[in-house]
Amino acid sequence: MDQYDVAVIGLGVLGSAAAYYSALKSKKVIAFEQFELGHVHGSSHDTSRIVRTSNPIPEYVRLAKSAYKDWAELEKAAGQKLLTITGGVVFLPKDENSQFRDLAQTLDAENVPYELLNADEANKRWPQFNLPNNVETVYTPDTGIAHASKTVATMQFLARSKGAVIHENTRVDNVTPKSPGQGVAIETTRTGFGSDSLKRTFQASKVILTTDAWTNKLLAPLGVHIPLSIMQEQVTYFKPTDKKQDWFNPDKFPVWIWAGDKSFYGFPTYGEPTIKAGRDTSNNFMTPEQRTYVQSPELLEQLSSFMARTFPDEGRQKLRTVTCQYTITPDRQFIISPLKDHPDVILGLGAAHAFKFAPAFGRVLAELAIDGETAEDISKFGIPKVATSESKL
Repeated sequence: MDQYDVAVIGLGVLGSAAAYYSALKSKKVIAFEQFELGHVHGSSHDTSRIVRTSNPIPEYVRLAKSAYKDWAELEKAAGQKLLTITGGVVFLPKDENSQFRDLAQTLDAENVPYELLNADEANKRWPQFNLPNNVETVYTPDTGIAHASKTVATMQFLARSKGAVIHENTRVDNVTPKSPGQGVAIETTRTGFGSDSLKRTFQASKVILTTDAWTNKLLAPLGVHIPLSIMQEQVTYFKPTDKKQDWFNPDKFPVWIWAGDKSFYGFPTYGEPTIKAGRDTSNNFMTPEQRTYVQSPELLEQLSSFMARTFPDEGRQKLRTVTCQYTITPDRQFIISPLKDHPDVILGLGAAHAFKFAPAFGRVLAELAIDGETAEDISKFGIPKVATSESKL
């Protein structure tokens, strides 16, 4: 069997980051992706993701600060720009439940610069807004946009440049740990070649699982099950009317999040004359096998009505809607942890909000695999207590 120091399974943004940072530590790395690189079956494709420190949970703020440093080093290594800083706002409707209710207090405690604006102040600064009086706005100048597909491809390129071996169209069928410290066997099947599939087994000292919605398939033989909620989400690209096109440029219109009973988010124009917006966690539950890739007209109408109220622009056109897949952990917490009974297997799950942390997330996974520890505070990101762990029968 081929022997490696680290094997990474799943090459979305988190797995691609883990492969790069493992290879950067001069280790022999192999990585597997069951689909073609850059595929649309997960949650790392398309154009843009929000980067921000504006989070009501201190552990995420601290990890985001580390991630900004890693983003800068990643851009330097790649020789290209991956982030565009635009500033960003979080809208807090006072009469709705919001997980961001403690945002200002957390930003104060973590020394993150911000401004707190009432509706009149926000509407005056950004005439694109039409905020009602019951909405407060938190503005953070460090918020911006990460180019999603370019970031993933960049990490894969850099991983290969450091010696990592990457196999696309290669499904991992089984991960079999030996005794702790004795490594893990990885059984694979090469796909995409008709009936000429090729089965191989590889050996690695450590395995990093960044397999998102497919995680429990590989954990089941190990007696572990993570309660995961999987849903199909969607974002829509709108073209502003010609007379308001300039209003939505990145230097005039911030990244935004509506943190109410229903959460929405969106971007200024980025790479094309469109603005992108979507709803977060619409609870359109499914499995990867059940996914239709077909947009929901109800969700599109809900989003369009919200946009018309909040960012009025009569005549704005809906150009296209793109679907993606969310994999949500209990309480939507990250998991960055070795398995308790199989410490040579390290699990990374981002709960559909990890892209902004990706370089730090991948670096931490690599540190756990190679060094056995990390200086980052990941105490909040263990295996959830509701996960089951039983002996294999």
